[in-house]
Amino acid sequence: VQLQASGGGLVQAGGSLRLSCAASGRTFSSYNMGWFRQAPGKERVFVAAIRWDGRSTRYADFVKGRFAISRDNAKNTVYLQMNSLKPEDTAIYYCAVLKWYDSPMSVDSWGQGTQVTVSS
Repeated sequence: VQLQASGGGLVQAGGSLRLSCAASGRTFSSYNMGWFRQAPGKERVFVAAIRWDGRSTRYADFVKGRFAISRDNAKNTVYLQMNSLKPEDTAIYYCAVLKWYDSPMSVDSWGQGTQVTVSS
């Protein structure tokens, strides 16, 4: 599967962005999907995941209440709505296919990243 992330950019603190990740292939509706991020000089970390049917989601503690993951299986796309952005949210954001919904380590495929920069 190929993943194409988009929607990153420069935003002021307190602002919002919505990231999109479009997937190729006819079996997107069977994929568990996740978002990760990597800040400069830091490791890539889990942000959010959504089950293949969209009925369950998981979030890292540092984005709970601010970010929302969703998907549109008809469009082969997963989204990350990011609200109340903080400068510490600045990172490259990556989407991924997860083999297991409840295991952030079970990445099957990575997309290319999209840069999010939050100014103070």
